[in-house]
Amino acid sequence: MTLLEIFDPKARPSPIGIDLGTTNSLVARVRDGRPVVIDDCNGERLLPSVVHYDERGRAVVGDSARRLAQSHPRETIVSVKRFMGRGANDPETRRLGPYEFAEPKGPEDAKSVRFKVRDAVVTPVEVSAEILKELRTSAERELRSVGGAVITVPAYFDDAQRQATKDAGRLAGLEVLRLLNEPTAAALAYGLDKQQNGLFAVYDLGGGTFDVTVLLLDNGVFQVKSTGGDSSLGGDDMDRALAERLLEEMGATRRTPEVVRLALDTARSIKHALTDAMQIEIELPVQAAEATGGPASKLVTVTRDELNALITPLLERTGVACRRALRDAGVQAADIDGVILVGGATRVPHVRDYVARLFGKEPLKDIDPEEVVALGAAIQADILAGSMDRADEVLLLDVLPLSLGIETMGGVAEKILPRNTTIPAGARQVFTTYADNQTGFDLHIVQGERELAADCRSLARFVLKGIPPMPAGMARLEVTFRVDADGLLGVTAREQTTGVEQKVEVKPSYGLTDEEVEDMLLAALDHGEEDLLKRRLVEARVEGERVAMATRKALAADADLLEPGEREAIEGALTGLDAAIRGDKPGLILARTEALDEATHGWAGRRMDRAVARAIAGKQVEDVEAKVAAAKGVDAHLAEHGGGDASHAPVEASGAGPAKAGVEARRS
Repeated sequence: MTLLEIFDPKARPSPIGIDLGTTNSLVARVRDGRPVVIDDCNGERLLPSVVHYDERGRAVVGDSARRLAQSHPRETIVSVKRFMGRGANDPETRRLGPYEFAEPKGPEDAKSVRFKVRDAVVTPVEVSAEILKELRTSAERELRSVGGAVITVPAYFDDAQRQATKDAGRLAGLEVLRLLNEPTAAALAYGLDKQQNGLFAVYDLGGGTFDVTVLLLDNGVFQVKSTGGDSSLGGDDMDRALAERLLEEMGATRRTPEVVRLALDTARSIKHALTDAMQIEIELPVQAAEATGGPASKLVTVTRDELNALITPLLERTGVACRRALRDAGVQAADIDGVILVGGATRVPHVRDYVARLFGKEPLKDIDPEEVVALGAAIQADILAGSMDRADEVLLLDVLPLSLGIETMGGVAEKILPRNTTIPAGARQVFTTYADNQTGFDLHIVQGERELAADCRSLARFVLKGIPPMPAGMARLEVTFRVDADGLLGVTAREQTTGVEQKVEVKPSYGLTDEEVEDMLLAALDHGEEDLLKRRLVEARVEGERVAMATRKALAADADLLEPGEREAIEGALTGLDAAIRGDKPGLILARTEALDEATHGWAGRRMDRAVARAIAGKQVEDVEAKVAAAKGVDAHLAEHGGGDASHAPVEASGAGPAKAGVEARRS
């Protein structure tokens, strides 16, 4: 018997947690201190993540839409989560379903997938918003008034995919309190329910994405130690592998959208049936029956062993990500105290057996893997809404999945926030100018683990203008990175001498492709030694060119201080350095740079004496001491704020040669 809940019109709106899934979505709330999933009007907890657009352009969501998918495949969007944040020209876009896409008319249109549905064009954000609206309606039916929402995302969603999810929530009329990584949400549900401490792995295999997270639970503190995964791997790929076999059985030489949808839906039902049965018989239509006069259908038997053989290569891909996550966390599989299963695809017996072998222990199964993420999101929403009985119990410490930084002189990627940094987080670095009279800086933000910016992913570019012309080395450009709790990046660039400042929210145009998501870390490992050698060569060239340019400038200004034989020695050292810079041996470049420094040592001392004499001519000793003290104060400020010696980080001027640690700068 269920007690009636009495509605209090003065009560504040209730926060909700939403698992916006690839195959199914759920909404949950906290009631009497415990998270519960909210049923829809038909008593169902799972809402199929399917949207159909009828003749009038109205959206039909859920089971009704799924029933229309086979007869109206182009008008019914399935697994829209896999399109979130993707570009129109992304290879994965064309592979995911029997859809018709609107061709991009320009660069802006190419930034996002656009489905052609009847006479309309819709984006993945709009489709996802329809699913979120349906979940909001279910919550309002029970709660009367809905407060803020926590929406979960795969840990490996990049900035574009996270931003697209947040935009969909706002379009659905929700106040998005936070985007929460799905593995962290699952651990939150398990940790608070069981009050367990220890080291846990979260194996999250959903309909379209795979995440693995290693985290430490310690008296209410959830610290993510490492994370990994694949944003284009899940139960849908299992269905696709089985569907290929079914299409062969059907003799489907003409793969129309209707035939492809039939094969995918049949494959999914077979996968579900083989969770309990060892084999299943299914009747399939024969496409060539009319032409050959043969039977219109045939019985096909599919065994669990056959399904296991088809999905084993997919599971091995998850194993690679799991082993990498363990290595990044600095632990072995034997150190893991428990493995939490998340996602509907983990119901497949072969998946559970594979996870048990991979980690050497049976995974936890206490909470429904399809509900655990929504329950954790509800708990986090309750905390963010100010629930006093939970606010002091839990602290979430998520991490960055990939390093963030800027392109520096010579194309080097300078990491400002390294991978696996706990978020929210912030960091800053100070740069200076390479050439005289620079009046602007062009900053390039990159993401990835490689040493060169060309091998990383470009996130954004922006320009800081209005810097007064100053001698090289005088400007102080402070670049600050801040990542919020949702994993979204904001960048601030400020010239410290003048106070000129520019801020930007980094919103890349579309998400990572299949290959980029999986290969970014693998490439960093495979090319680690090669990348370091390239970086050493670039930095040596930058430093050599900087020293050579400064020497030639000094020769033009103070040649009268040269003693007999010094010019010949200096010019010989310059010639040797120029030749080394054109080569590919960083050690030789550094040696020739040091030789030039040695050749100019005595002359540089005389130049310094002249400069000091000019600076103090006609000045009082007290004035000079005050200026020296002020200069020391500036150096201390730079050291305190992580800038170090900014003179060792020159910024490139447009038209000038490369220099060490430089963001490209523009001269007006």
